Order: sequence, then structure tokens, then C-alpha cells
Amino acid sequence: MLMYMSNSRQETPSTPLHSVSVAGVVIREDGRVLTIKRADNGTWEPPGGVLELSEAPEDGVRREVYEETGVKVQVDRLTGVYKNTTRGIVALVFRCHAEGGREQLSDESTAVEWLTPAEITSRMGEVYAVRVTDALQDDAPHVRSHDGRKVITTKGW
Repeated sequence: MLMYMSNSRQETPSTPLHSVSVAGVVIREDGRVLTIKRADNGTWEPPGGVLELSEAPEDGVRREVYEETGVKVQVDRLTGVYKNTTRGIVALVFRCHAEGGREQLSDESTAVEWLTPAEITSRMGEVYAVRVTDALQDDAPHVRSHDGRKVITTKGW
């Protein structure tokens, strides 16, 4: 039996709906990484947010990083795809480098800092720290799932 499935909104959707977010791991020449302390929950994360419908992923990364930190970036490459199985969010993470602007706070950040890789692993929760450590590597993009707190699958291509 062949069954047609669609993501269009129906009374009873046939497939789950997901949202897509983007984040930029901005790496400075000295190896430090641009991070924010989120205003809504106080966690340290790479800057990022929800991708707008009409936006290309790279444009969304540039916009989100600039809005949250004041730093203008050039997007270098995709470093990972991360699915939050609890919330249905798929995050595309890109390695970037700064090309202008200056660090500043926003409505979404209470701190903007350039952290070392060791500071990343001590300040960030597992599901955000792994995004940064993946981006610091030179191998192909990683594909991981998590439950919002812990990584539950790992795959490198």
C-alpha cells in the first residue's frame, strides 16, 4: 500500500512539524570563539536563532550573529546538523570568521565574550559545547541528535 504524506497543516498531521535554526561558531585567529550568555535563560551558547522562511541558511547565520553580538561574519562552511528530538528543532551550525563590527549586547544577550575551547566545555551545556567542538575540527559535517540536554547519537561523515 502506497501512502501519501504531507507536511501541510491538516486536522491530524501525517508527519511531525519541525523548525530550523542556525548558529555561527565564529573563530578568531587566536582560536577563541564568539559566544553569548542568553538573556532568557542565562546559558552560554554560540549566537544563532530561527531561520526565516525566505532566508538562505548562510544569510540567517550572518543576521543572527550580527543581531546578537554586533559582529559581522563571513560564513565558511557547514560543520554540523543537530536535532533536538524533544522540541523538533533542527539546527544547522556553520563555522565563520569575523569581518567587521564590534561586540555589543542585545535584547537576546547579557554578555558577549570570546572564549577558549576549555572555557566552552566548562561554561556550555553538552548539546551546545559539542557544536563548538565539532566546528573547531577540520573534518566533514557531524550529524547528531539530542534530547535538549544530552547527545544521544553521533555520526561523522
